[in-house]
Order: sequence, then C-alpha cells, then structure tokens
Amino acid sequence: MKPFVTSALWSMLLATSALAQQPAETRTETKVERTDPAIPPPVVSITRHIGTFGGQRLSYRAVAGETYLKDKDGKPLAAITSYSYLKEGAADPNRPVTFLWNGGPGSGSLWLHMGAFGPKRVVIASDAKDDGGPPYPIVDNDESLLDATDLVFIDPVGTGFSGALGKTDPKDYWGVTKDAKSMAQFIRQWLDANGRWNAPKYIGGESYGTTRAAAVVNELEGSYTDVAINGIILISAILDFSQAADVPGNELGYVTNLPSMAATAWFHDKVANKPATVEPFVAEARAFAIGPYATALLKGNALTPAERAAIRPRLARFTGVSEQYLDRADLRLSPRRFYKELLRDRGLTIGRLDTRYTGRDYDSAGEEPDNDPSFYAIDGAYTAAMNAYARQTLKYSPDLVYSSIGGVRDWDWQIGGGPRGGSGYLNVAPYLGRALRENSGLRVFVGQGYYDFATPFFGAEYSLNRTGIPNDGRIRWRYYDAGHMMYVRDDDLRKLSADLRAFIRGR
Repeated sequence: MKPFVTSALWSMLLATSALAQQPAETRTETKVERTDPAIPPPVVSITRHIGTFGGQRLSYRAVAGETYLKDKDGKPLAAITSYSYLKEGAADPNRPVTFLWNGGPGSGSLWLHMGAFGPKRVVIASDAKDDGGPPYPIVDNDESLLDATDLVFIDPVGTGFSGALGKTDPKDYWGVTKDAKSMAQFIRQWLDANGRWNAPKYIGGESYGTTRAAAVVNELEGSYTDVAINGIILISAILDFSQAADVPGNELGYVTNLPSMAATAWFHDKVANKPATVEPFVAEARAFAIGPYATALLKGNALTPAERAAIRPRLARFTGVSEQYLDRADLRLSPRRFYKELLRDRGLTIGRLDTRYTGRDYDSAGEEPDNDPSFYAIDGAYTAAMNAYARQTLKYSPDLVYSSIGGVRDWDWQIGGGPRGGSGYLNVAPYLGRALRENSGLRVFVGQGYYDFATPFFGAEYSLNRTGIPNDGRIRWRYYDAGHMMYVRDDDLRKLSADLRAFIRGR
C-alpha cells in the first residue's frame, strides 16, 4: 500500500553496521530525507523477516514509508506511502517486481495487501458471514506471491497515510489522468531508488484499480520515455463505464448484469431444476443476454406482446424474480432492485460486492437495500488489521488516521480524446488495446468473481472484446466462486494465488 523512499542516500543507509547487528526477525530502522524545512521529511521504516510462500522459505526486507512527489524545482507536493517486500540475498536481474493498488477511487491498498498477497493476512469467515468484533487473527500468508515476485503495495494520494503536502491541493491528484500520472511518477522513482529498471515489471489493481492500471500503463508506455511492462493484473475489472451509466434508454447495463443475476439466483436456490454447478447456467445466461434479451431491449416499444410474453418467463428463470415483477419493471431489472427483491420472501437482502452475503434491512417493504452486507461484513477486520500490522509489526506509525476508503471527493472522470477520440463517458479499455498492440511482450490477467455486481464479469468480457484489442491469446481469464474480493473465500484465495503465480512465471 505504501511507497518506498526514493533517494540514493536512503539506499546506501540500508547497509549500516547497526542494522546488520540486529536479529534477523526484529531489525528495524527509520530513515529520513532532508528537504524543505517547512515540510517534515519523509519517514521510512525498514524491518527484516522470514516467511514461507508458495512452499518456499525466504528472507525478505519490508520497507514501509513515504515517497515525496516533487515539482520540477524539487519542491515536495505530495507524500505517497507504500509497502515494499523485497527478497533478500544475491541480486537477481530476472526477479520480477509487481506494483499493486486497490480502487474506489479513494481506497487504500489494504484489501489486496492484508487479504490476498501480502506476507501477512487477516482471517475472516470464508462462508460469507459477518466478521464480528476484534481481535481478528493476523496470520502468515502462505499464498503471498513473494516466492515469485517482489511486491509493492501503493496508496494513492488521499488514501491510507498518503496525502498532499503544504499548500498543495489534493484535488491536483484526484482524477483518472492526474492519479495515473502520480502513480507512474512513483513507479519511476521506485525503479531509480532500487536499481530495477531492467527487471520484469507487473502492475495491477482491483476494481477501480483496474481502471487505474489501464491509465497507468498509458502513462508508462504511451510516450517516448517508456517503462515497458510485462503484465497487467486486473482483479474485478471495470474499464468501460458505459455499462454503469444509469441513463434512461441505456440498455447495455441490463444485458451485462444478467449473467451475474443468474449466478446469484443459482447460489441462493432460486432456480428450478438448477444445474449441479454454476458454470453451465452462467453460460446459458450469457447466450440469452447477448441474444434474445438484448434484441428485445433494443426493440423498445416496437417489441410485440407475443415477443414480450416469450422473453418474460426466460428472464424470470435467470433472475429468480417473478414474471409479474419483471413485467412491472418493463423487463429491465436494475441491480439495486434485484438486491432487495430476490430474497424478499425470506426477509433478506443480498450484497453488491458479493451477492453470497445476506443482510436484514429495517423492514422488507423498500425497493432498495439499506446498505451492502458484503461490505459491512468485512470492513472492520481489514481496517483493524492494517493499522495493527503497519504500526506494530512494520514499525510504521505516522500520527495520521489511516483512510481505508471514502476520503477522496470530487474525482475528475474526464480523460479527453482517446486513441480514436471521444470523451462522452469513461472507457480506458482502448489504453489496454494500444499497449497490447505496441508491446508484443505484454500479457493481461483478468480475474472475475461470479457473484460480483460492482464489476460484473460479463461487463469485463464485453469491455475486452471490442475492436482494437488484440484477440491473440495474451488476455488470460480466470473465474472464482465468490464476489468482488474473491480472496475472502479461502479456496479462491488459493486458486487466485496459484493463477497469478503461474501468470508471472509464465512469461
């Protein structure tokens, strides 16, 4: 989640004799970089650890702290905090480094850090139940990717402990392009400080973090001073926001959400004579959504009563919602209505991030749920774990509140004309298309949960199946039996870790 220190002086200080004399498991050092006296110097904590990851026992260095982003005159403008995990031992020029972040926008990287790939993780219920109260177990994470790659978790400005400095307006960093430029600047500074310019490089994120990844690769590879990337990791991808545009007459979202509704209805036993596994039902829903259902929606008021009557029972089967309700909704079932309606007969609502989770609202009469049970079921554990781990284990404890999510406002969603022009809505998929066309060594990993409505899997498929995106086998798809954060389910954490380890090593 947090960046590394950037100066050459700091790199030299890593080898001090005082550090070498401390026990391997407990060495800790804080370093500062002198700067403008009006702005406190950046602080970095360095600790040494040993762990077993992917069956391989190794020693690693953890570097938690700030990197200053500066203007052309060297004035610090913002502090990005990151957490870097670096394998100790002889330098290996072929060892990859992977930069990871979460989404929001406005989310710290604690979710991927403490839930999936960091050397420690917080344990929560694997069966879509509430996390309850503390203490939450923080355990060694055997599924961390440290055996395959060094890891850098980055918190963008306004998230985690990162923020603007002095009189800098944080909104200077709050926007699709502004944010991507700052992340690209951080990556370049990190490569400078660590001598890793010729190492294999991977970048990736979750949710809006996938949007960020596409925008960042455009900043890294879209000019004459390229930072070439080997792989992009997209976990719960959202690239083309036209699907989420809640505008009367926009039918695309109804089409791309339908297979997720089918998976959810299957999971909650709202499908008569349902298949033994979700995959064949999802495949059937895909075909219906892109074929007869899309045709019916696009016909609009020209749809005949007979055609409507033919579509309605099939739509009811895939959604688990009654024909009468669908008829009143004009065959257009929004996700928020679906969350409330599917299990209304049981007095339950379902989650948005992960529809396996259920909750109880104030009453059962409303049209939409009070809250998202798949978020409030996990947020307490992750926030507690991140603060405890950073402040106690990594010895990085700034006098700041850790902003898990929600601290960023007034995001600038405009990106201007893309490779083919146009800026009516946000779509960063063309950035990935260009990167794949212009970098023959680039590959993309896409991991999607079946029970995710924040970033539906069929929407991700649609985004990456457009003109201009090479269809040459370099995009690898994997699916999981959970939702947006599939790693909250233990079996899917293991599967995701194995899938990404194979992706990184498969270059």
